[in-house]
Amino acid sequence: MKDNKDWLYEITPTRSLIQLNFPEIWRYRDLLILFVKRNIITVYKQTILGPLWYFIQPMFTAITFTLVFNNIAKIPTGDVPPFLFNLVGITAWNYFSQCFTGTSNTFRANAGIFGKVYFPRVIMPLSNVITNLFKFGIQIGVLIIVYFYVRMNGADVSPNSNLFLFPVYVLMMALLGLGLGMIISALTTKYRDLTVLVGFATSLLVYFSAVPYPLSEVSEKMPDWAWLVKYNPLTQIIEGFRYMILDMGIFSWLGFFYTLTISVILFLFGLIIFNRTEKNFIDTV
Repeated sequence: MKDNKDWLYEITPTRSLIQLNFPEIWRYRDLLILFVKRNIITVYKQTILGPLWYFIQPMFTAITFTLVFNNIAKIPTGDVPPFLFNLVGITAWNYFSQCFTGTSNTFRANAGIFGKVYFPRVIMPLSNVITNLFKFGIQIGVLIIVYFYVRMNGADVSPNSNLFLFPVYVLMMALLGLGLGMIISALTTKYRDLTVLVGFATSLLVYFSAVPYPLSEVSEKMPDWAWLVKYNPLTQIIEGFRYMILDMGIFSWLGFFYTLTISVILFLFGLIIFNRTEKNFIDTV
């Protein structure tokens, strides 16, 4: 029998609670890239419009929000055109929601491959986040086009100096989506009805995250309940996006660091549960 030191790698179920083995993930980078390509290609395979859905979905959602919340409910957006106001919020929201919903079904959706071959399981949620980053990039491109269009038509909108925080906001959305998604994914191995709850909760959460309205409107019209929206970290992200891109909204460094702290804590907590579930989920899924 070979001595352990003769082996290149050793696979063991014993590991620390918080482990994100970057050297091992780097060794499996080709598999990570393969999963990303698979996700991008297969999502809209055999559809008529294909990747055009990346453009259509945020545009039609922004139109709907504009008609319902701005034209019918008369929610003001200041000097910013309502369609652009809504498109900024929807673009930011979409990246989080897609990371969250895509990660929340990791164990159940990949039980077959997990039970046959070894690779770092965290590659699956990482591939989902990277795939959605590609979609997010396309939607940011759409946002830029709309942005310059409304500027050429006389709208007084411009970014401010907080624009350098853009990568940090994207990172916070990814960490929140990953963390919450890994927690739900671990729980759904035992409680399958949570899968139904994810879709319902996500559609409801959009209204508690100040996506279709400014945070200032809640503070003014519903001061007793404004804290529910204000202390939602997603609200701080949506408001932060609008503030740096449109130079409107509420921004504070306290809110920024609060959101960053919550994002990191949720990600680490999700990673702990994910690593614990990874060891024996195949027996319960």
